[in-house]
Order: sequence, then structure tokens, then C-alpha cells
Amino acid sequence: MAQNSSMEFRHKNIRLSLDRYVGCEWYFVTFCGENREPVFRQRAYVELFLSHARTEATTHGIAVHAYCLMPDHVHLLTQGLNPSSDLLRFLKLLKQKTGFEYKQKTGKQLWQKKSYDRVLRSGDSPEAVAWYIWMNPVRRGLCRKVEEYDFSGSFTEAKARLNPPVQSWIPPWKDKAPT
Repeated sequence: MAQNSSMEFRHKNIRLSLDRYVGCEWYFVTFCGENREPVFRQRAYVELFLSHARTEATTHGIAVHAYCLMPDHVHLLTQGLNPSSDLLRFLKLLKQKTGFEYKQKTGKQLWQKKSYDRVLRSGDSPEAVAWYIWMNPVRRGLCRKVEEYDFSGSFTEAKARLNPPVQSWIPPWKDKAPT
């Protein structure tokens, strides 16, 4: 049977409607480096990402409750802090700014085009998602305990006013006072 040369292949749209990314929702987001390059083994690129992530999160009203930069991908647990918080805008500018700076330094693309995101449902536990994110390096064999991995954490502290309320978003291993 001959193939129709005019037939187009269409990618399935994996995005929700745009309005689902605006407001006070919780999201679990994963995005990968181009060709799964292990860029985030280098502290300089981790710091570049975290610097831009903090700035963009503040600018766009996004709380980053948990993050983990694996060698070739990033996990985030985010929450919109006001009705105009826009996750897609936050992610677009974060990837654009980090990608531009990375390309200036290396001549290479930093990010794959697509990312994975999931809106947490009312029955989902943000704490469980945060621990899933923080445990990723342990599951991958990069360390034996979460506190041994330098490239994970949280940008937020205790925020009792969040909905749902969360007691503490400081990763427990980072909340210890020096002895």
C-alpha cells in the first residue's frame, strides 16, 4: 500500500487549556536539557538556573516550594500566589533567559522544547510531591541521603496562609541550625 506523501504527522497537544495555568494552582513541572545533556553537574549552571528561577518566580507571583536539578533535567513544585500568576509565562521566560545565557557561553541549546506539567488535584499532597522531587537523586544513585545532594531545596519558608496551608517548605535537612 503506497503512503500518501501529502499526509501530515500531527503531534498531540499535551497542554491543558491556557486558563488552567493562571491562578493559584499547584503544579509539578519537569523539563529536560537538550539531548539530555548532563549540564547541571556543573555548579555554575545550577547557580545560573537558580538565580533566574528566583527572579522569575518573584516577578510572576510563583512560589517554588521544591526544586531539584538533576544532571539532565529539572523538577519543580510550584504554586501560583495570586489570580494573575501565570505558570506558562514563568516557565517560558525562565527557559528563555537561562537558555540565552547558556548559549552565549557554550554555543549550544540548553532546553528541549516541551516540558511535562501536572496540576495537583485537591486530593494530591504537595508534601508528597516535594519529597518525590527531593528523593530523585537518591533514587538515581547520585547520593545516599537527600541532605547529601546540593542541587535541591525550596525557595519558600513556612507559609501558613497558603491554600492548602503548608507547615514548612524548608527541606528538613536544611532547617538545622549549625552546632
